[in-house]
Amino acid sequence: MIKGIIFDVNGTLTNIYTTESDENLYRTMANFLDYYGIKISPSLLKEEYFSILMRQKNESKEEHAEFDVVSLFQEIIDKYKTTSTPEISAQPCAIAYRAAGRYKLELYDHVWNTLEKLKDTYQLAIVSDGQKIWAIPEIKSLNLDKFFNIFIISSEFGFRKPDQRMFNLALAEMNLKPSEVIYVGNDMYRDIYGGFNANMKTILYKSNQGEHNFCGAEADYIIYSFDQLPKAIEFIENKIQNNTTICN
Repeated sequence: MIKGIIFDVNGTLTNIYTTESDENLYRTMANFLDYYGIKISPSLLKEEYFSILMRQKNESKEEHAEFDVVSLFQEIIDKYKTTSTPEISAQPCAIAYRAAGRYKLELYDHVWNTLEKLKDTYQLAIVSDGQKIWAIPEIKSLNLDKFFNIFIISSEFGFRKPDQRMFNLALAEMNLKPSEVIYVGNDMYRDIYGGFNANMKTILYKSNQGEHNFCGAEADYIIYSFDQLPKAIEFIENKIQNNTTICN
């Protein structure tokens, strides 16, 4: 039977909107860096950001490569600092970048109450693409850490979903088999295809984000509101139980 539920975060638990294209983001960050004596124009900062990001991914040997935003900003600092530049860490720069580009962060309707219902019956975990330096504080900001103690965030490993290792890392920490776990996500490729390849049952949450059309795999159940999740889990459990009875 099902013993654990693994969740994606952004677009599944959280309704989040961020941008990396807004020119105001790079104006704000250029001003921020100027306070530390680092002179760089907003347009050049944007160019450097995406150039380093793409180089990091291209230099990786991973099929689904992840970048590292802290080392990215460290490279910009090292390139544009002068002998008179005061000491500055790349970490607050990365955080300021996310803060300046974030316009919305909230839970989808019914997420909190649904997790409250599930937490005493199932072991809950998170497997999410993203930068850990952003993801964990955002999770804590919404008090979601109350429900989870296993967080697999792609920036820690250099690869991202649908890489099967992302799911396997969570299964290992949960000490559960793939057949005992359901993966819940909003993206047909990264979440449903990834979970399917990891031999887990999957539930697609058709939120306002993510790719909902992909031919490589089908979800075992589709929900349109988060409060439908318990019913979806029950459906999958019953299906497993019926198949086991028929086989016996």
